[in-house]
Amino acid sequence: MKTLLMTMLLAICGASLTVDAQVMKAADLERYAKNRYGDKWVDAAMTLAGDMKFDKNESLTYQEVIQAPGKTKQQLYLMLNYWATATFKDKQAITLNDKEDGCIIISSTLDAIADHTGTLYRYIVSITPVIRVDIKDGKVRVTYTVQNYDVVKVESGGWLGGLTNTDSKDHNRNKDVYADGKRMNADKTDRRLYDEQWEIVRHYPFVEKDQQKRTCSKALVMTHAYSNAIMDKIEEAVKNGIIGNEDDNW
Repeated sequence: MKTLLMTMLLAICGASLTVDAQVMKAADLERYAKNRYGDKWVDAAMTLAGDMKFDKNESLTYQEVIQAPGKTKQQLYLMLNYWATATFKDKQAITLNDKEDGCIIISSTLDAIADHTGTLYRYIVSITPVIRVDIKDGKVRVTYTVQNYDVVKVESGGWLGGLTNTDSKDHNRNKDVYADGKRMNADKTDRRLYDEQWEIVRHYPFVEKDQQKRTCSKALVMTHAYSNAIMDKIEEAVKNGIIGNEDDNW
């Protein structure tokens, strides 16, 4: 009995470690992006932009078909439903889960992919990609779409604001002010709150003269890197499952 309980605990722990590994936070994504594209964000953004495509809604869109020979639509659906549920902890992230049509749609925010302090303002950029997974016998199509950067604009958060507030009694308190001055860094009301939306197509490198050039360069590279990470993780789930023992041999 003890052996059985120990085996079950090890299996649960192994599954948890594997599931946690699916989630990529901004810090992990930055390391991933630097390894692939280097840390010169402006140059990397310009290089990547040449191969990027916008759809009819002016959204940045990536699409990939993953072959899964020998696997039925039902098998793939169960596998990817498991992956989506394990990966995206926000209960609202899966906006469509249609087994009959073989379609899963996910919309989940990745916080603070770029954080830049300018002269007057500090900009913290997040994205909320829409990830659509269409499933058929033997293949899966993944569509990853992002239209906007969601931007938290920190008033007096720039380096000039820091200099002018150095002697102020409120200086230390102001460091904790988040965006509109009413929210604080520890505010948990809604992590998806933002002050501005910047359309990707209207910013650098797609528009040469851009006051947010540095911010948008990193945001674009990180957005692109996240698309690659998502595609890789879905392909891994399709080919090998989440924990490697989802077959019928039990």
